[in-house]
Amino acid sequence: MSGDTEAARKLFTGPCEFIAGAASLDALPERRLPEVAFVGRSNVGKSSLINALTGRGNLARVSNTPGRTRQINLFALRDRLMLADLPGYGFAKISKAEARSWNDLILGYLHTRKMLRRIVLLIDARRGVMESDEAAMSLLDRAAVPVQTVLTKADKLKADELAGVKDNVAGALTAHPVVLSNVMATSAESGAGIPELRALLADLADHG
Repeated sequence: MSGDTEAARKLFTGPCEFIAGAASLDALPERRLPEVAFVGRSNVGKSSLINALTGRGNLARVSNTPGRTRQINLFALRDRLMLADLPGYGFAKISKAEARSWNDLILGYLHTRKMLRRIVLLIDARRGVMESDEAAMSLLDRAAVPVQTVLTKADKLKADELAGVKDNVAGALTAHPVVLSNVMATSAESGAGIPELRALLADLADHG
């Protein structure tokens, strides 16, 4: 294990403080920490990935019910890096008013968080880029913050299938200027790709 990867592991699995759960922009506290936001379709495995990154089983609540996370949850790692767990999109069993308010919350967050340094866009490796993902990427284009695309549940595919999905997703991303070209594959269950994603995000932390 490289020194950078080990340092990243210590950052992510060290002290972690729950800062706030905010259902409105006014409820979001201002902290002078670099911030990374996790966004993805409901049930994409967002909470499971955050738990795997931090080495905790229940930091972010895992639910099989799409749309269960209705607020932005903030966590601070060693007072060096903020993680933001954003509500999922693409859920069907809610009202149009609820969907509109959640979209407004996410868009408002993206435009007002001055310390936001990276958005991690999660795509289910079994499904690839869906219509709701395309809509989300168009929304992210307006935020002008670099987007790192991460495939979740990569352990559910064979190696050749996963390679094909990565190529297809990369191709779908070329129309979106804020999306970084490399597509990472991860599995919260097997741990695949977790050290590499930690290392990438740890580079954004406050090293002062």
